[in-house]
Amino acid sequence: MTIRKSLVMAELYGNENFPLAAVRCLREMGHDVLTSFEAGTANQQIPDAEVLAFATHSGRAVLTHNRLHFKKLHRQQTDHAGIVICTEDTDFSALASRIHHSIARDEPLRGKLVSVTRASDVS
Repeated sequence: MTIRKSLVMAELYGNENFPLAAVRCLREMGHDVLTSFEAGTANQQIPDAEVLAFATHSGRAVLTHNRLHFKKLHRQQTDHAGIVICTEDTDFSALASRIHHSIARDEPLRGKLVSVTRASDVS
């Protein structure tokens, strides 16, 4: 399945634990993804609350595998640009595709927590 690049779908911020290969796939699908490395914040042990604040200030939804901490942050504060939490998957193309289909809707991500799981993880 090929998804053609068109207008920017979503503005995202890849937390440092988010795989670069999946970022590349999301970019090919038309998403604007800034990585922590590109932002100059990688390998600095920045607390998750500060990661969320940076992303929100930048107008970007956070992409992360750190599900527990970001669920907690969402419950504490819904005034953010969005949080996309994902289960880990080494099939980066499939991961990106699931993210794309979960967020490529007409409604904004602002204030939302989107959970993206592998089919085998759904109970």
